Amino acid sequence: MTLPALDGILTPADAQALAAGILPASVERFVDGAAGAGLTLDANRTALDRLHLVPRVLTDVSTTSTAATLLGAPTTLPAAVAPMAYQKAVHPMGELGAARAASAAGIPFTACTFSSTPIEDITATGATTWFQLYWLRDRGLTRDLLARVEAAGVQALMLTVDTPRMGRRLADLRAGFTLPAGVTAAHFALGADGLPAGGRDGVSAIAAQTAHLVDPSLSWADLEWLHAQTTLPLVLKGVLDPQDADRAAEGAVAGLVVSNHGGRQLDGALAAADALPYVVEAVAERCQVLLDSGIRSGTDILKALALGADGVLLGRPVLWGLAAGGEAAVRRVLGLFQEELEHALALAGCPGPAAAARLRVGRALGGGIR
Repeated sequence: MTLPALDGILTPADAQALAAGILPASVERFVDGAAGAGLTLDANRTALDRLHLVPRVLTDVSTTSTAATLLGAPTTLPAAVAPMAYQKAVHPMGELGAARAASAAGIPFTACTFSSTPIEDITATGATTWFQLYWLRDRGLTRDLLARVEAAGVQALMLTVDTPRMGRRLADLRAGFTLPAGVTAAHFALGADGLPAGGRDGVSAIAAQTAHLVDPSLSWADLEWLHAQTTLPLVLKGVLDPQDADRAAEGAVAGLVVSNHGGRQLDGALAAADALPYVVEAVAERCQVLLDSGIRSGTDILKALALGADGVLLGRPVLWGLAAGGEAAVRRVLGLFQEELEHALALAGCPGPAAAARLRVGRALGGGIR
């Protein structure tokens, strides 16, 4: 049953307004904030907004399907929930609410290294679960974490490769952001590690924890060690350059995520949607390609498919839904993504996601149709 407050959510982005009225200002800034001046955050939306689909006509769309296969798992739409840290900061249910909603929606849920809920509890929801890994300074800790997630039943490993250090998120720095009381990184005993504290100007507790745990020396050579530690399919998240994509595809990865971390790392980095077609070309179907950063509607998903992506990751709208009403609101948001995608597919003349690859895309600001 839909909660009365959720009736006004008619698009995934509508949940943002509800979340804004509920979240403490510091947490809202943490969720919606960006690195630097927010140039890349804005560019992600600009890139998607200026893309225009060229529908095909006289195609039988009396029956349409949003079903897809991502990393070998059948899904009800070509999407997964993106990895996002400390979800209990936005709602007491945290990752459990979002994972249950993903399970109900029939899409994978990506648990984060800095999850506020243990991986065993997340996989127990029954959701198809992927695990996002930050490269830790302590190899032994990394090995133990990998064994733990495999034992929990995780089905894929997603290594974040764009975070040798955390981007300068000025709103968090100015506020001296620290996590709400009781919200911790469930996979680490951080309290005993002597971490720098937040709560004062110029210091973000999140940035301090990242610097303490994450190893900035990650390189291509380390992928061999990682492959030797796990049998899970490996996905690299944070690839924008086609040369990097080509090299990764040669290295037996199962997938790449074209992403600029939602505008939260290098401010001024290329918009993810602008990088996507070049990465797809470089990969040449050797592995799957997902788009992350800026997806706000089912039509955005269709645009990504038309540019050659196999699917997308859904980020902030999931957190907005979680803040607005826990699991029920996340279900609402994910259901709207599916409803919008099915509608967009039909209007574009596509019986299903695979047909989107034949769509041509125009650019509103010049460049014609490709």
